[in-house]
Amino acid sequence: MAREKGGFWIGLCVPIFYPLGWLTGRQRYEGREHLPAKGGALVVGNHISYLDPVHTALWVHTARRAPRFLAKSSLWKVPVLGRIMRGSGQIPVYRDTADAQQSLSAGVQALADGKSLIIYPEGTITRDPDGWPMRARTGVARMALASDVPIIPVVHWGTREVYDHYNGKKFRPLPRNQITVRAGEPVDLSAYRGRPMDAAVLREVTDLIMGRVRDLLADVRGEPAPTEFYRRGGAREAEA
Repeated sequence: MAREKGGFWIGLCVPIFYPLGWLTGRQRYEGREHLPAKGGALVVGNHISYLDPVHTALWVHTARRAPRFLAKSSLWKVPVLGRIMRGSGQIPVYRDTADAQQSLSAGVQALADGKSLIIYPEGTITRDPDGWPMRARTGVARMALASDVPIIPVVHWGTREVYDHYNGKKFRPLPRNQITVRAGEPVDLSAYRGRPMDAAVLREVTDLIMGRVRDLLADVRGEPAPTEFYRRGGAREAEA
């Protein structure tokens, strides 16, 4: 199978990301057969560490696709990194601004153009002390319902042991920890197609997708998942 062409800037990142992935742990990438060989696909992941994008990108790239992210717009202001983000076709997310809708529209267009697009719907690293997904933003549901593409749940586990930004901020590559990235079967949203995208539907679809992510994470961890989503205030909220 031929590799999807990612262009000059993604090619430039390859010799950086592969050694970085190796340095940060023993990689175990699973479920790449769920990512279609071509055509649009929305990869929906949990977020436990700033190292997650490295391993999500490698998971997608080793499936012979070009990884593209919806990422916070502040990254575009970083010298050199901003140029790479623009050149490689990443999509800035302008949260809580008048430009927020532009991010969603750009994501829908990227999917229509046959790109594989990665999103972390929690919007930030989970604050759940046990590392489970938090209550997610509904932008993922908007894109999923506006695009007729596979919605692929993907989870990371092991990256937080290497770098936990909110508990000590220490980089601990040794001893080398196993880092698992696993995908599950696409989420079936056929029951929601054609329905108005009101607030209730968007919340229900978001929780459905993130529920699949959470259950997949429970399989990787080998322990039962909570039945409620954690909120930043420190409490859990039952699914709608």
